[in-house]
Amino acid sequence: MNIQALINDKVSEALTAAGAPAGSPAAVRQSAKPQFGDYQANGVMGVAKRLGTNPREFAQKVLDNLDLDGIASKTEIAGPGFINIFLSEEFLAKSAQAALADERLSVATEEQKTIVADYSAPNVAKEMHVGHLRSTIIGDAVVRTLEFLGHKVVRANHIGDWGTQFGMLIANLERVQQEAGEVSMELSDLEAFYRESKKLYDEDEAFAERARNYVVKLQGGDEYCAEMWKKLVDITMVQNQRNYDRLNVSLSREDVMGESMYNDMLPGIVADLKEKGLAVEDDGAQVVFLEEYKNKDGEAMGVIIQKRDGGFLYTTTDIACAKYRYEQLGADRVLYFIDSRQHQHLMQAWTIVRKAGYVPEEVSLEHHAFGMMLGKDGRPFKTRAGGTVRLADLLDEAEERAIKLIESKNPELASEEKTKIANTVAMAAVKYADLSKHRTTDYVFDWDNMLAFEGNTAPYMQYAYTVWHLYSRKQASLWMSYLATSRSPTTKRKHLSRNCFSLKKRYKRWLAKVNHTSCVATCSS
Repeated sequence: MNIQALINDKVSEALTAAGAPAGSPAAVRQSAKPQFGDYQANGVMGVAKRLGTNPREFAQKVLDNLDLDGIASKTEIAGPGFINIFLSEEFLAKSAQAALADERLSVATEEQKTIVADYSAPNVAKEMHVGHLRSTIIGDAVVRTLEFLGHKVVRANHIGDWGTQFGMLIANLERVQQEAGEVSMELSDLEAFYRESKKLYDEDEAFAERARNYVVKLQGGDEYCAEMWKKLVDITMVQNQRNYDRLNVSLSREDVMGESMYNDMLPGIVADLKEKGLAVEDDGAQVVFLEEYKNKDGEAMGVIIQKRDGGFLYTTTDIACAKYRYEQLGADRVLYFIDSRQHQHLMQAWTIVRKAGYVPEEVSLEHHAFGMMLGKDGRPFKTRAGGTVRLADLLDEAEERAIKLIESKNPELASEEKTKIANTVAMAAVKYADLSKHRTTDYVFDWDNMLAFEGNTAPYMQYAYTVWHLYSRKQASLWMSYLATSRSPTTKRKHLSRNCFSLKKRYKRWLAKVNHTSCVATCSS
């Protein structure tokens, strides 16, 4: 049961009965402070203004028609016309009992939709770094929630597996194999291999020419180049999967839908946009001019979809990607977990998608942007030397710090047990430090706060969860009794009841959050 939706419906009925136009928003929200109740109905003032009546007087009419029997213990008018609603202990107790008897904790399934979730998206031939962490963690949390709510979710790991850089990588891989035979590389070697390839490309013209030829061959479907390209992708994804497994992220190799998937669509996309009069030639390139976006001179901004040399751009790929996800995957919604710096790029691509009729308006394209991860100095999180932090190194450090913490608290534990617990604590700490922050804002990555056993941290919650289980095993009957009890004559029972009442209310707030996750959409097109 979604209590917020239930109260919203009740207030909407009362608004209509009090004389509001049908469909007037009740605007029921969770109260920010306990003295204002559990929920507030904020829609009264807007309706009263439209009706030209006193907001408090109209709020009283709404209250006179509001039927919350068995749900609320108290309602009141506050300020200029807010309605505060206090849930009854009896109602919460019954809800908690029903939840305990239900393996889904009373979370209802929703009408199934096909939802494509684009998240993580590392690059081939490069190690995952700290910049991939938020997309991976936030995206996976939302995906799991949507599946729990009954939706069909398609995970789309849009890896960077295409581009001109693969020409130089293939050329260098060929050189190494000719000199040393079959090559077996880890991704850490591949990073050095990438730098070496770039150096050769910049300094050796013969190598650069060979690399450019391989780009053309790869794009033309050459079998040898395709085999070498696949080897680079495989090496990368083996290492990336280790990171996913450590973080208990549900992505697998089967979820990879890289940029290369859409190559065959790109010429057709450009031709179709030209035929529809959306793309025009400008200085040899194919450009879509968007009146919705202006340059510094106030002119329509041009979005290049094909360069003068015939090459395609990320925008072209993203247009094809959205089209594919609607036409081939049957998406009702497409969620993109990409940092906020890519917002304009996505909005421009989706504007073209809509104008071309590739994805209808009823299918939402949603940019779930997120802020940056910062160091204690307030700058982007870096190594001490100023370099990018590799994700594997960050997870290693989390485990090392967790082991030291566990050793200080439980030195008698066996080494194997310490390692197991440290892994659980470390990965939870990293993930919860991200998920506990507001998605759209930057946050400071602080090891000490993250691994603290006090405050809003994963270690504290794990500790509390463990203690709760120990307590409930010893006194299960007492726990169930006071969980279902709303009032009690003794001081001790009253204390338990108050704590239980708070727990029940937190459960209801959690329930609302679960349902909110399925419908929230920011920066959508």
